Amino acid sequence: MKAFKFVLLILLLPLLAYTTAHKFYVTVTQIEFIIEKQTVQIISRIFIDDFEALIRQRYDENITLDTSKEEILIDIYIERYLKEKIKIKINDSIKNIVFIGKEYEDDIVYCYLEIENIQSINSFEITSQILFDLFDEQQNIIKTNINSKTKSFILIPQNYKRVLNFN
Repeated sequence: MKAFKFVLLILLLPLLAYTTAHKFYVTVTQIEFIIEKQTVQIISRIFIDDFEALIRQRYDENITLDTSKEEILIDIYIERYLKEKIKIKINDSIKNIVFIGKEYEDDIVYCYLEIENIQSINSFEITSQILFDLFDEQQNIIKTNINSKTKSFILIPQNYKRVLNFN
């Protein structure tokens, strides 16, 4: 009987070691240059609970990111934060990012942004510091489709900027 308990413990121990949830801090931002529309379209996917914690810390401790509530104040806070934390230069010129809106899906908020009147892209610089002020372990995955070239990279608090050249 002791041998059975010992074997059972040995088999279960590795499983128990991985049952504590490890929280990953990651966002995914997709950037696509639509030449026919002369726009750069941006979609940032952020975990709702992380984004809500940040908005509560920065702006309003009573705010709730909730699909049943469509408060204008939430959009104002999201727009303000994203415009502060995402900066884009195209052809060495800082561009105005327009917040289009957001939608919730499961535990993620999709934030839609756009840069208008872009005829061509020779160089593209992105700074993304989303949630870096909340989590030291935060990673922002950036996926681009510019000039029919796809690139992906990860930005971290120590390295939050990337320049892409298309010459």
